[in-house]
Amino acid sequence: MILDSLQNSKMYEGLHPKFKQAFDYIKTTDFSKQEIGKVELDGKNLIVIFAEGIGKTMDEAKMETHEQYIDIQVPYTSVETMGYIPTVDLKNPTVAYNAEKDIAFFSDKATAFITVHPGQFAIFFPEDGHQPAIGDGPFRKIIVKVKV
Repeated sequence: MILDSLQNSKMYEGLHPKFKQAFDYIKTTDFSKQEIGKVELDGKNLIVIFAEGIGKTMDEAKMETHEQYIDIQVPYTSVETMGYIPTVDLKNPTVAYNAEKDIAFFSDKATAFITVHPGQFAIFFPEDGHQPAIGDGPFRKIIVKVKV
């Protein structure tokens, strides 16, 4: 898991061949004009999801993992708290892994929490269980799915 400012994204571009393209898109797109939905930047290899929702409590937010994609999560309109636990420590699945949707859910609770502000990003790798969308009120965010 990585938490940093978008200003420092260049430091992480070497971690994956698609990270530079993902961060360039995030930093040059006016998200205030984007419709909710998906944009494929490079077929199934790099997908941007424009999402909105209502913040959840720590108890309501679901712990999730992915096997095929890395998540780059970027709050756009408000601060978001995200929980973290290593995937190897997750023991209580509530929804088994769905390969088509690349997601599994767990009842396990996070062992650490991060606060992500607009202008920052969090990267979650398949090794990182994460519990997004913790916060108050409505929010908009960007989730970039990067094929492993």
